[in-house]
Amino acid sequence: MTPDPVGAWVRGVDYVAGWRQATGALAELADALAAAGLEEPGVRLRAGAEDDGAGVVRLELTVPAARRMAKLAEAAAPHFGRAS
Repeated sequence: MTPDPVGAWVRGVDYVAGWRQATGALAELADALAAAGLEEPGVRLRAGAEDDGAGVVRLELTVPAARRMAKLAEAAAPHFGRAS
């Protein structure tokens, strides 16, 4: 896996550190999504770094996967102090 650049790279910014953090978060998210039944081909995750070097995980969903994720989020909302 290689960094997913967002914009122009700035000398002195540690994009690799942010990308490594994002890669770890991506793995955790991928495992959680798989456990919830949201897996490929409807889910695409990419690790990258923002212009300031902060890690970022990008999530792309097909329409059916987005609808399944919305239902999962609604079901989880009460556990995080949010009513649906």
